[in-house]
Amino acid sequence: MPNIIEMPKLSDTMTVGTLVKWLKKEGDAVKAGDMLAEIETDKATMELESFFAGTLLAVFVKAGSQVPLGAALCAIGKPGEKVEASAPRAAPHDEAPAPGPAPVPAAPEPAPTHAVPSPAPGPAPAQARAPAPAPTPGRVRISPLARKLAAEKGIDPSTISGSGPGGRIVRADVIAAATSGAARAAQVGAPGFAATGVKGPVQEARLAPVSNIRGIIAKRLLEAKTQIPHFYLEIEIDAEPLLELRTQLNTALEKEGVKLSVNDFILKASAEALRRVPTVNCSWEGAAVRHHSAAHVSFAVAIDDGLITPVIRDAHLKTLFAISSEAKALGKRAKDKKLTPAEFTGGTFCVSNLGMMGIESFSAIINPPNAAILAVGTTVRKPVVKGDQIVIGQRMTLTLSADHRVVDGAVGAAYLAALRDLLEKPALLLL
Repeated sequence: MPNIIEMPKLSDTMTVGTLVKWLKKEGDAVKAGDMLAEIETDKATMELESFFAGTLLAVFVKAGSQVPLGAALCAIGKPGEKVEASAPRAAPHDEAPAPGPAPVPAAPEPAPTHAVPSPAPGPAPAQARAPAPAPTPGRVRISPLARKLAAEKGIDPSTISGSGPGGRIVRADVIAAATSGAARAAQVGAPGFAATGVKGPVQEARLAPVSNIRGIIAKRLLEAKTQIPHFYLEIEIDAEPLLELRTQLNTALEKEGVKLSVNDFILKASAEALRRVPTVNCSWEGAAVRHHSAAHVSFAVAIDDGLITPVIRDAHLKTLFAISSEAKALGKRAKDKKLTPAEFTGGTFCVSNLGMMGIESFSAIINPPNAAILAVGTTVRKPVVKGDQIVIGQRMTLTLSADHRVVDGAVGAAYLAALRDLLEKPALLLL
């Protein structure tokens, strides 16, 4: 009997996964440990490993499909072995019919200025089905993915015949129209723009489907901002000693390939400050406050669909150089969407640094279940008072967002004071 591979739970908050692409095709030989497909979860894109050896007998879902946990993905067995015909086959999310006994038209939405109506959905008389009806005033029924593809190819969706449920235009219809050349080019902007010299829109209006990652980010940030009582503390530190030490170390260790970043110092100092002020290294659990015994410091990495927070575990026990090496490796895997769940879960404190993008200061939203997050701004050259003189200094703004259920103002202030002491005396971070 064939082995059925189901959609696994690849992250703690995952409810569905998107099958990005198959790495094997039907009929291919498969060994235990081979990678079958790439799956996008709510956190990252991961490879699906086979725990069985044999032949890939059947693929039940197409690339681009959104699949719930536990749904069948494929079958592996002996060559020629029969696969049950009842095994579910999911359609891509832009082609899936609406649930229920019959397709239900979607709620009206504003149509593009170039849109002309498509015929009302529903069965047509048998004798009238062969010739495609001419467009009549109404709304073009088109999936978000198909609309995006049509805009990219410059095709007017109103000239495409839909093959989806209720005459809906799907991705395959746009590709077929582009290949045949039968579709009319889409108009950009309103009539008369060219004559008057007025420019058209920045881009075509479109409705983009939300990815798993963007969807879960939106959900968690809404929960964090509405359920966690945030308060904010801000300090400005003298970044000159840190920048000087960084330059000296990078120059001295250049031949060894060492290149420390400002963020490496921030991560190390954040972990050490958590050891000095451990109340910040806690989580609210309703009836109790969990005090963490280790500083697992995460840091925000921007990816195509939003951001993810890789975790440097036991950062308080690691050297500055170890943290630097680990952060670079985790950051690269994050951008490639190759992080494993163990690499982006379990953090107890988070650092978000927008300094490299020129942002001087900002307030970050807490990443639950953490009780705080540190926002790091860029280094700014500005006049400062040293002694009785005004000189040019290098200043950096740090903003702590804290959960007031766990962290009080005095505790947050003590944490920032410890952090400033470490960053203004960066040699302490080398001990």
